[in-house]
Amino acid sequence: MLDIRQLHYFVAVAEEEHVGRAAERLHISQSPLSRQIAQLEEKLGLVLFERSQQRIRLTRDGRTFLAETRAFLTHGTRLESLARRLGRGDEGGLCIGYLEYAMHSGILPGALRELRQDRPAVHIALYNQQSAVQLEGLRQRSLDIALVCEPPLPDDADLEAAQVLNDPMLLALPEGHPLAAAQSLTPADLGAQKWIGVMHQETALRHDAFIAACARAGFTPTITMEATEPLAALGLVAAGLGVTTIQRSLRHQAPAGVVLHELSWLDYRIPLWAAWHRVNLRPLVEIFRKTLLQTSMMATAHAAAQAA
Repeated sequence: MLDIRQLHYFVAVAEEEHVGRAAERLHISQSPLSRQIAQLEEKLGLVLFERSQQRIRLTRDGRTFLAETRAFLTHGTRLESLARRLGRGDEGGLCIGYLEYAMHSGILPGALRELRQDRPAVHIALYNQQSAVQLEGLRQRSLDIALVCEPPLPDDADLEAAQVLNDPMLLALPEGHPLAAAQSLTPADLGAQKWIGVMHQETALRHDAFIAACARAGFTPTITMEATEPLAALGLVAAGLGVTTIQRSLRHQAPAGVVLHELSWLDYRIPLWAAWHRVNLRPLVEIFRKTLLQTSMMATAHAAAQAA
């Protein structure tokens, strides 16, 4: 194995063509320098210098070796610099799993925008996957961060999580609906409507929780149509086919022809969780985790201020 220090010594002697001047440049004595060069030649089995009393100059093989040595040391410097940037989280890649909701709500795009402002060289790979697949990806280390509808269990040996969103619901009505201009809505008003249900692909438990929340509020929704995700349901509302509820963070996604109302008395929310592996081997993952949590706190505070 080549000694990096000896290679630096070799380059200095080759450039100065004088051991004394090279020794001054390297801040060492001549004898140790000459000894290091001799050891390098012995290790390589190659004569690098022609020596005379007046000067020392490279052999033809020495010139070839010098060009390669310079390239090697330059690459080594670049490699060290890359390692330092990776260690600071300035470069590298992130593999992020997400649900559509994380994207439409703005939580994920907002966090990525913040990350990219300070670290434009980071490569981002996004994977739209169901929660169970994402959590398994964290365990297998194919994902760095997961955005899921339900967190891992509190006693999970591998994974940790934090809630990044807990969205209240808004009622979405067609623009020409009799209740669209109402100042306030009651459970009795909603019990008489034709509902568009959202059957989430993630879990049937969410649908059951919504029905239970409606029952606690004092009405049972009559579901006449079903969509697999909120934005599809909004399209059906815009067409005048019924009413639905959507998360408050999706209000900007509502198409023309849809009117939204607050339902402060409906005790039902849609959560979003960020999950990650307990053993963090890469600084960039920790940096993005903190960015994601900070972005979610700011978004929650902004939403609360708007609601007030």
